[in-house]
Amino acid sequence: MKDDNLLWQVRHFVYAHFAETTRPPSVDETAEHFGFSTDEATELYKELHNRHALFLDVDEVAIRMANPFSGIPTDFRVHANGKTYFANCAWDMLGIPAALHCDAVINAICTESNESVEIQIQNGNLRFTNYDLLIHFPLPFTRWYDDLVFT
Repeated sequence: MKDDNLLWQVRHFVYAHFAETTRPPSVDETAEHFGFSTDEATELYKELHNRHALFLDVDEVAIRMANPFSGIPTDFRVHANGKTYFANCAWDMLGIPAALHCDAVINAICTESNESVEIQIQNGNLRFTNYDLLIHFPLPFTRWYDDLVFT
């Protein structure tokens, strides 16, 4: 296993890549960036997954989540800095503008009613009208990694 310093450099690269491109880097892109083999990048991704620093797809070594960013399209779209990001859930949709330190417009689909919701983040404050919003977490935090995709 690589030293922790390299591990956290890879994690930083993943987040910077998400911020710049709105998507996660592939294992090959990470390997190329750092100048090491795809196998080494794969091992680093797996170690970050084991430490809950990233969440990989089950069937492949691809980043599904680097909270608050989603590596796949979701019902939680965050428009910030002229780009559209996907969040994993309602909690993470609020985390993207915080992580990017910017204003944003969030478009989400309410899971229960299938209703569209728009929230604006301006100077760190939530702005919305005509909504009585409630975010529901189906599991307590201590059980999120039992099934992170469901949570």
